[in-house]
Amino acid sequence: MSIPRVGSPIDIAVSGLRANSARMNVISSNIANSSTTRTPNGDPYRRKDLVLSTNPGQVAGVQIGETVEDMATEFPKLYEPGHPDADANGYVQMPNVQLPVEMINLVEASRAYQANAAVMRRFSELSDTTLELLK
Repeated sequence: MSIPRVGSPIDIAVSGLRANSARMNVISSNIANSSTTRTPNGDPYRRKDLVLSTNPGQVAGVQIGETVEDMATEFPKLYEPGHPDADANGYVQMPNVQLPVEMINLVEASRAYQANAAVMRRFSELSDTTLELLK
């Protein structure tokens, strides 16, 4: 049994800040494109998600992986016969973005970002206190 390598609290918090900032950017893109019925490839916008991971055997923060498209969720259809992207029956394929889910994900990423920023502030305060005690 090996002992996991532990990164510094600042490195771990910074990796969390970066990861949650990247998550908020992807979520914001999903929200901004929630009505995009046609992308350059001709399909509606497909919801994106960010893959985050850690190194096995290490406690050293989060690593940002690739951005992946949600291929499991179908495009919902909306009856709008006058829409330029409507099919012969008047249905438009809409993006597979659900605004309530995206808003919940955005709040979660924002709170996680705030928590990592609080860790950095607390670590800085503890370091300052320790330096004062050593004088």
